Amino acid sequence: MGVNSLKQKTLTGLGWSFTDNLLSQGVAFGVGIVLARLLSPEEFGVIGIVSIFIAVFTSIVDSGFSGALIRRNNAKEIDYNTVFIFNLVLSCILFFVLYFLAPGISLFFGNDQLIALTRAMGIILVVNAFGIIQRTILIKKINFKTLAKISVLSSVISGSIGMGMAWSGYGVWSLVIQQISRQSLNSLFLWVFNRWRPRLQFSIQSFRELFSYGSKMLASGLLDILKTQVFTAVIGKCYTAEVLGQYTRAKQFGTIFSDNLTGITQRVSYPVLSSIQDEPERLKSAYRKIMGTTMFVSLVCMLGVAAVARPMILILIGEKWLPSVDCLQIICFSGICYPLNAINLNILQVKGRSDIFLKLQIIHVFFYILPILLGFFVEIKGMLWSTVVIVYILTCFNCHYSGREIHYTMREQIKDVLPSLGIALFVSGIAYTISFAPFSPYVVLPAQLLTGATVFYLLCEYTGNKNYFEIKHILLRIQKPN
Repeated sequence: MGVNSLKQKTLTGLGWSFTDNLLSQGVAFGVGIVLARLLSPEEFGVIGIVSIFIAVFTSIVDSGFSGALIRRNNAKEIDYNTVFIFNLVLSCILFFVLYFLAPGISLFFGNDQLIALTRAMGIILVVNAFGIIQRTILIKKINFKTLAKISVLSSVISGSIGMGMAWSGYGVWSLVIQQISRQSLNSLFLWVFNRWRPRLQFSIQSFRELFSYGSKMLASGLLDILKTQVFTAVIGKCYTAEVLGQYTRAKQFGTIFSDNLTGITQRVSYPVLSSIQDEPERLKSAYRKIMGTTMFVSLVCMLGVAAVARPMILILIGEKWLPSVDCLQIICFSGICYPLNAINLNILQVKGRSDIFLKLQIIHVFFYILPILLGFFVEIKGMLWSTVVIVYILTCFNCHYSGREIHYTMREQIKDVLPSLGIALFVSGIAYTISFAPFSPYVVLPAQLLTGATVFYLLCEYTGNKNYFEIKHILLRIQKPN
């Protein structure tokens, strides 16, 4: 693939991936705000418990095969068919496992509702399995335009269903049906918009080759999910459903930028960087740009959300969610490093170092034992602050190992990020100072946003921040017709 062709595909992919996340997540965020006003923190807390098991089992269904197929430049039809059959069979098995585990889950968390809710949500496992290969093929082709259409359609329709049910008094079941309908519609539209159809083919050799790489990614993915979902489990077990509901709302607000930004970058960069994995200089240059621009946006957005947290929560979802403000601000400080960590781990996949990837996930789990244990003995804020410290320590590990693979040291990475950090701290500091003004949140929030945006623009233009101008260049290129 030529330089111009690769750059154009990357820009197009970034544009449509950004559009996908902006619209679909924007719809989901808007729906979440409406549901938060109609439902109670306890109801969101109960769904948070069920989501733990759905996330873990979903990762097992994929088993790392998606990443293995994307990385394989010469993937054949039999490879796709083999993985499709495996995913579907495994999803059915895990659905029945979850079905019979439901009473035990209900007993452990002391909530009788969890039996029916867990069994109903288990349907998502089978529904998702039908769309894994379809999505993988579109990602491999960097066809994010189609993915954007599918995601937006699914979000709008399922969101309307969820809001309608919540308004009609269905309570927690409105959240369940919303999630099931979203995943069902997503898989359905993947089949409608993508022409690939499975055949009854299964190759043991193909399975072994893909699983040799995918198994390590599966183990890594499970460790990552367990690491994050254990927090939810500890909060659900040691505190009330209301506290868990406040935490899940804070997490949604706190990760909307970091998670979506990371997802956009990973989806686009993985297939693109995989195509130049044997060109060291070109790979390092492309990776350095991706890391710099991603962290620039992440730092500004995460510190910005922390600065406007209180008036934003009061305006969007109301006073009953005010306890989530402290959690939200702490989550923002830990979330700053998520894109950097994810992108560093992404380069290990591109280089085929799933062994180091797994090693780092084991290290992560070891360090996360401390905040998890603290959750049993201290209040939730103490647990979250300890997580911030752990995240920064683990970032150093990730930067070291990934940097070694492409000769991009941790010192170089930090040096590239520091100018963006300085701008983000200055802008968010000014915005946070305004939050102490003795006015209505409807006055304070617009004042924070307007002042912050003005200072940000002037500062970036004056300092000539290269990441700022790189993003401007990308946006201008995306807007140009092909």
